[in-house]
Amino acid sequence: MKLELNVRVTPEIASNPDHLLQFVSKQNKIPKSDIKHIECTSRSIDARQRNVVFQLRLDVYIKEEFIPLEYPIPHFPNVSLEEPVIIIGAGPAGLFAALRVLELGKKPIILERGKNVKDRVEDLRGINVHHFVNEDSNYCFGEGGAGTYSDGKLYTRSKKRGNIRKVLEYLVTFGATKQILVDAHPHIGTNKLPRIIQNIRECILAAGGEIHFKTRITDLILSGNSITGVKSTSGDQWMAKNVIIATGHSGREMFQLLYEKGIQIQTKPLAIGVRVEHPQSLIDSIQYHCDVKNPLLPASEYSLVKQINGRGVYSFCMCPGGVIAPCATKPGEVVTNGWSSAERSRPTANSGIVVELRFDDFKPFESYGVFSALQYQSSIEQKAFVMNGGTQKAPAQRMVDFTKNKISDDLPKTSYTPGLVSVSLSELLPPLIADSLKKGFQEFESSMKGYFTNEAIIHAPETRTSSPIQVPRNPDTLEHIQIKGLFPCGEGAGYAGGIVSAAIDGMKCAEAALTGSFTK
Repeated sequence: MKLELNVRVTPEIASNPDHLLQFVSKQNKIPKSDIKHIECTSRSIDARQRNVVFQLRLDVYIKEEFIPLEYPIPHFPNVSLEEPVIIIGAGPAGLFAALRVLELGKKPIILERGKNVKDRVEDLRGINVHHFVNEDSNYCFGEGGAGTYSDGKLYTRSKKRGNIRKVLEYLVTFGATKQILVDAHPHIGTNKLPRIIQNIRECILAAGGEIHFKTRITDLILSGNSITGVKSTSGDQWMAKNVIIATGHSGREMFQLLYEKGIQIQTKPLAIGVRVEHPQSLIDSIQYHCDVKNPLLPASEYSLVKQINGRGVYSFCMCPGGVIAPCATKPGEVVTNGWSSAERSRPTANSGIVVELRFDDFKPFESYGVFSALQYQSSIEQKAFVMNGGTQKAPAQRMVDFTKNKISDDLPKTSYTPGLVSVSLSELLPPLIADSLKKGFQEFESSMKGYFTNEAIIHAPETRTSSPIQVPRNPDTLEHIQIKGLFPCGEGAGYAGGIVSAAIDGMKCAEAALTGSFTK
């Protein structure tokens, strides 16, 4: 028989199978010899009290053998001669759209402006070491999209987006640890993601799909109100009656192309702020209520949100044991973001701390019309580049100094490889954002005593939290409201926010394109 249990145990018990067996046996009065296997199906940490515990959901197999589930790489029928579906962008939305196209027996053709995941590495070194930004290959553009060189967070706050479990199982299929099916806040890590992305690519190609790197789309071929194909900078054309646009939140050239073709897009509010780095040991001591973290506990996370003058100020994409990275997508701008390896073993913790923006906030840029939010975003990035002397160094300030309008006399070396420039961030950030952040940091102290400290270094700006544009689509068909066969998809189109939700949206769009409906 299988007994399902919910238990709260110490880190020592949770991390040791023998101790867990002893605990389950004693608590439930089951002879240890009768317990054939204990499978953990859900795991989370409760650090609200001084004694930190793990909350586990267990399947206990009593006098019954356990047969583990396997997740083999699928062998799709060859689709090389089947109906094509064009997918612009090889991020999570584009790759998972391609997998769903294969499931439905059709041929995905992925067109990606950046390089494959291996060749991207040299361009990341270029921006980190030489301050050179390749517009087509960087932290945002290339195989796997912005998610490839990120923490690989795999949780979404929305549980109504679709089949989260299927996305996670696919990731296990292609090389992720099965632990992501168990953890409440699963992550893969930037050191593990490239191999997983490569395995997905190999599966798509083996089934007869196509993937074209270093292929930037510069035109959409229309016939009346229907799309029939696309054209690249080199003049190459691909024809299909269904085109999925999955170019990510930084795909500004695609927004411009849609606008120039008379295809409706609309302004979308976003959140903008900074990226803050603390010593990981400090965050651990706050969250785990201790001077020294128990080595059996992972690097601790945090999630903060406050209402400041009626708008949200909150943490975004928190990276325990992580690194702050330069994520500009063209020369002349500075953008920060964060990532962690699978082990989350770096000595620093970082998180975006951002301010909710609204339509009215973009009025100074209303002459840009539908691009007002994008121009607001871009103006901060460009100003940061000028302030730091035309490099990828990040304008920075100690946290308490920032709230006191004091330029920091010195800045420690942080995880941000290009380096820092000590400035007054109040001169960089719009007053609305600067003032909200100053009050937010001080109010965070009430939730995390010790958070508000000059040990924390603010790196600016954090601007790419989401897309500043939404591409409108019919909610019942996922097709663009004007153009038949055009499917705006994922984070760039305004319908996702992270790896999992983007992947789900990619699968939905592929299904809608080929069947006329989709699984909600």
